[in-house]
Amino acid sequence: MAAEVICVGTELLLGDILNSNSQYLATELAALGVSHFYQTVVGDNLDRVHQAIEIAANRSSILIFTGGLGPTPDDLTTEAIASYFSTPLVEHLEVIADIQNKFAQSGRTMTPSNRKQSLQPAGAEILPNPTGTAPGMIWQPRAGLTIFTFPGVPREMHQMWRDTAVPFLKTQGYGQNPIYSRSLRFFGIPEAALAEKVNHLFSSTNPTVAPYAGKGEVRLRISARAANETEANATIEPIAQEIMQIAGAYYYGIDEDTLAGVVGTLLKAKGQTLSVAESCTGGGLGRMLTDIPGSSEYFMGGVISYANRVKVELLGVNADDLAAAGAVSEIVARQMALGVKSKLGTDWGVSITGVAGPGGGTETKPVGLVYIGIASPDGSVEGIKYQLGSQRERELIRQMSASQALNLLRQRLGFWL
Repeated sequence: MAAEVICVGTELLLGDILNSNSQYLATELAALGVSHFYQTVVGDNLDRVHQAIEIAANRSSILIFTGGLGPTPDDLTTEAIASYFSTPLVEHLEVIADIQNKFAQSGRTMTPSNRKQSLQPAGAEILPNPTGTAPGMIWQPRAGLTIFTFPGVPREMHQMWRDTAVPFLKTQGYGQNPIYSRSLRFFGIPEAALAEKVNHLFSSTNPTVAPYAGKGEVRLRISARAANETEANATIEPIAQEIMQIAGAYYYGIDEDTLAGVVGTLLKAKGQTLSVAESCTGGGLGRMLTDIPGSSEYFMGGVISYANRVKVELLGVNADDLAAAGAVSEIVARQMALGVKSKLGTDWGVSITGVAGPGGGTETKPVGLVYIGIASPDGSVEGIKYQLGSQRERELIRQMSASQALNLLRQRLGFWL
């Protein structure tokens, strides 16, 4: 008994909209223990939607559609499903009344085209949409096949899924042995190197271990099928501990942890403060830190010292050292870190200076060269050199530079096993 997700919308194929619905539904199906082997994205075309149904209905017992439930002519999901199963559409007056009421609440009048959203295949059960005008449906057009439809708007789809689909699926026996997962997060080690260290665990069947690479970091997802979360954790924990021991200081957190969040937790625990001086990252490090709620407790602020004059006049970088070594150098990174620490009166000062590209690189200082400065509470300061790759895009170099700076600070704050 497997589920298949079918997302309808030409805008998804064109890349105009990020398809987050598939990711959300995949996570939710795993939580219910529903097998899920296929996802399809199809454009707003009746014949192609029919083809997608033909394939999916012959290999999956649950079809979950998102998108194509609006009032315009290209919103044809409901029509396509009904016509594929040769079933007439029936108008539901209660849906029309609900749409009219929602329009009235916002001071508008329902357009005639919105009546289309009240049409559902005969025999289908309406899935109410509390916030939008497009209802969905639960329908079993034949034995052994259940169809769900949801609007493409993620916020609407999420609520409808939780309120209606999840309870329905549980009445059908799903959710008895759901899949629980824990993601371990690592920074500073390539995916291949980490995978080699824990290769012996990839053959495990319950729990399973799978690697995922991100921008500068790696995740290992440990998944277990169990009757409840307590049993799942008991299965996952020994594997997680083994992996953390193998990975050592490369490990930094679990699930939704971020480097900025971990650094913040450590600073708060020590009662210490931080300031940053940024050149090539243009405020990216400060943004990561301030994305964490409550970061004003430990993050005092930053200086975006793009121009050399700002480095000298505001951060106290020695003009002679700057002229001799250049802005992208260890000595300048060290002085920037000390300067912002002194200027803002914090325990820690962190700086970043580098060549983010796409231009500006030279033979001796290519694109991707970055220096990070760390000024510590005891007055010591260090500068660390990184070559992040000249072929990477500018924004990725900037992001990786900020992440490297956070990881260095995390290590110096003592987040070790």
